[in-house]
This record gives sequence, structure tokens and C-alpha cells, in this order.
Amino acid sequence: MHSPQFVMPRLTALVRQAVPRLLEGVVAPLAVFYAALAVLGLNGALIAAVSWVYVGVLYRLIRRRPVPGTMLLAAIAITARAALGLWSGSAVVYFIQPELGTICISMAFLASVRFNRPLVQKLTLDYIHLPSFILRHERVRRFFARITLLWAFVLLCNSSVSIWLLLHESISTYLMVRTGAVAVISGLAFLGSAWAFKRLLHRLHSEAKSPA
Repeated sequence: MHSPQFVMPRLTALVRQAVPRLLEGVVAPLAVFYAALAVLGLNGALIAAVSWVYVGVLYRLIRRRPVPGTMLLAAIAITARAALGLWSGSAVVYFIQPELGTICISMAFLASVRFNRPLVQKLTLDYIHLPSFILRHERVRRFFARITLLWAFVLLCNSSVSIWLLLHESISTYLMVRTGAVAVISGLAFLGSAWAFKRLLHRLHSEAKSPA
């Protein structure tokens, strides 16, 4: 029996689907925080960042549009960060929280593989629509398990670098160097993941066209 036919998506199409949601759920809250920090100070930046995320979630709920998993994670994380940041009045306390949270998320990634529910698959489906028969394929299941392990390591690496910078450098140096370091590490991991995913889809497409 053949696997059902499907149209293999182009990598550029996958990127076009993913980038707007990543900008909305991950990049924009950080940009709002840093802009408000320069103008309004720490407390104003905390309030602005929290407001941005929840306005985005509320807008999607009102329009009955799905809320991406990354946006939900951002809402939960930024609420806890803002509460502790306002309570302590310390920028270090505010910035170290997401790094500790990142470590917890990396542990969740590892646990999801152990329970055969890899989180990368859930997050991927927030951005890319894949047929159910592809998701049930054994190679696809193994792929998402391995990529989830990869991203668990990437998150641990990012948080370790960030915490070291935060504890040993000034806040301005931390913001500048940490942003570049995390962008490089995460960017390489993203490109590698996208390439491996594209290669997997190509193999499945070739198998589907070949005779049984």
C-alpha cells in the first residue's frame, strides 16, 4: 500500500507561516519591554510587556482564532517574571527568571520525549499544518523526538550562557552579548531543524510516489 499523496511544502513557505507568529509571540514582547525600559523605567517596562502579551491573547480569543503555544508560554512566563520583578525592584531578578524558566522548559522537553509526546511537535503544529497520516508515520515520530532532545540541549546552552553573563557583566553588556549569542545558537539550531524536516518530508514524498 502507498502512503497517501501529499504536496511537500517549500521551506520558504514554512518560514512564511512561522515567522509572523514567532514575531508576535516571542520577539515583539521583548522589543516592547526593551523600548519601554528606556522610556518608562523597569516598572513601566514590566507593565507594558505584560499588557502586550495579554492584549494579543485577548484579541485572538475575541476573533476566535487559535492562540499559539508560544504565546501561551510567553503569557505564563511574563506574568511570573513581572510579579517578582515588581516585588523585588531588581533588573537582575527580572532577567534571571526567564533563564531559570528556560531550564524548566528544557526539562519539560526532555520529559515530553520520555512520555512519547514531544513538545516540538505540538509547537510545530502551531505554525505548520501537517496531515494526520504524516504525523502517524514512524519516521516523523522519531524525528520530533530527536529534535525535541536537540532543543532541550539548545535551551540549556542558551540559559547557561545568559546566566553567566548576567552574574558577571553589566546589564547593558548582558543585553547586547546575550541577544547575539542566543540568536546565533538558536538560529543554527533552527536552520538545522528546518533542513532535517525538509529532508524528511522529501523522503516521505519519494516513498509515497514509489511502487509498493
